[in-house]
Parts: sequence; structure tokens; C-alpha cells
Amino acid sequence: QVQLVESGGGLVQPGGSLRLSCAVSGFTASGFTLDDYAIAWFRQAPGKEREGVSCISTRYSNIRYADAVRGRFTISRDNDENTVYLQMNSLQPDDAAVYYCAADYGGPCEMLDTRYYDDWGQGTQVTVSS
Repeated sequence: QVQLVESGGGLVQPGGSLRLSCAVSGFTASGFTLDDYAIAWFRQAPGKEREGVSCISTRYSNIRYADAVRGRFTISRDNDENTVYLQMNSLQPDDAAVYYCAADYGGPCEMLDTRYYDDWGQGTQVTVSS
């Protein structure tokens, strides 16, 4: 099991931007590296189910985006800092949610489905309001 801690959430106006960070730790003791994991972002708005946003897998050279965010959000990773980022531009009210990062050991990022992810952060709140 690895630990994930999100940060960077906050309040922005429609059309604004935020950059979320996901710090990943606890895997080096097991002999793993960040590249052994698919790291994904999910979000959950009040009264709605948790939905996938984006995923990055260095091992499989794969990046996925949900249709709702493609072209506006960009996922990236810094292996030296063991951190995954989500740059969110042109934010809209429908983007408001608690954003979570999650890890899937050996995952290829083929599916943005909560069932494939074992380790989760506690989330960071993103509010989009004028």
C-alpha cells in the first residue's frame, strides 16, 4: 500500500485555473518506483458518483482523459519529486468537486474506473463559483 496526499484545491471563478498536486510515498520500501504505478485523478460532486478525470502510466506510455475535461486539463508527473500534477484550465461550475488521486500498481491507464484502484488520497476541494 502507498500513501497519496492531494493539495492545491481552492476557489476559482469560471474560466480560471488551478494546479493540483498528488504526493506519492511508501513504495520505495517495497522496491518499487513511481513508474510501477498508474496514477489517476477522480472527482466526486455532492450527490453524484465518483468519476474518473485523468490517468498517467509511464510504464505503458499511456495517458487518459475523460471526455468532459479533454483539452482543458493536463496530467503530468515528476519522478524526482514523486508527485503527479493535474493542471486544470477553463474551469466551469460542473468541474466543482472533491478531487482524489489514486494508485493502481502495474496499471496501464486503460480504464478510469474506481474498481481498479486500491490506494486513495483523502481529497482536495475544488470550488468554481462567480
